Amino acid sequence: MNTDRGTIFCEDAEIVAHLDYPERQHILKVRAPRIAAAAAAGMFVHLRCEPSIAMRRPMSIMRAARSSGSVEILYKEVGAGSAALAAQRPGMQVSMLGPIGRPFTVDPGRPRALLIGGGVGIPPVLFLAEDLGRRAETYHPVVIMGSEVPFPFELGVSSVPIAGIPDSVNACLSVLEDNGIASRLTSRQGYPGCHDGYVTDLARDWLTNLGSEERRQVSVFACGPTPMLRAVAALAREFDLPCQVALEEYMACGVGGCAGCAVRVRSPAGDAMRRVCVDGPVFEAEEVFFDR
Repeated sequence: MNTDRGTIFCEDAEIVAHLDYPERQHILKVRAPRIAAAAAAGMFVHLRCEPSIAMRRPMSIMRAARSSGSVEILYKEVGAGSAALAAQRPGMQVSMLGPIGRPFTVDPGRPRALLIGGGVGIPPVLFLAEDLGRRAETYHPVVIMGSEVPFPFELGVSSVPIAGIPDSVNACLSVLEDNGIASRLTSRQGYPGCHDGYVTDLARDWLTNLGSEERRQVSVFACGPTPMLRAVAALAREFDLPCQVALEEYMACGVGGCAGCAVRVRSPAGDAMRRVCVDGPVFEAEEVFFDR
């Protein structure tokens, strides 16, 4: 089956690779060319974990390659559905709807992009970082990621300096470092080279070090647990910076029909309810974190 609903496609995606990492983390790579061609950072797919489980699961897209038609997803095994998905092996197929949702939007007038990801919120941030890295003539991303379980990526010791961040905080994602993209990692678990604290600690250090003109070139993008997003929104507000956040929410239909993922937002016209799946998942931080 391969039908579409506007720009949302349904594909029986063939599993190309399925890698297992500590703490029941997995990276799934599938061949889904129509989804890959339309995907952008911040969007997600709604996939069926196995044929016997009717309810689909929303999962952020970590990478999408038009040339190969591949889509990559990082997820953590937390229940029966994701456990069933973890058992699927290369050569098998998973039914996938996507890409769904409103992605991040970048402003060339603010080329210093501060990207912040936490836990299972890392995938869309990595997607955006790699996309901006391919446009290095315009954008200069700085990436800060946090996790309380081992990072499911190859880590390295950075040689790309980030002004304002201590030299002792030097752990980075090798895939970003190899492409000249500055990144730093945080955790409270004592991992080597990681900041022992929160992503907002390092973000504050970097922002504080910038001059006023440099700071006016910064925009903030974040995805992760709600408490982290709230803290990032407060930090952006403190430094008077635009900030976009990708929300994580339970979803049933994933295409706006059930409204089960609705959240309250504030706009010039007043408070309203918006569906995370199709009105988001990316929102302006001030729309959703407006309580002072």
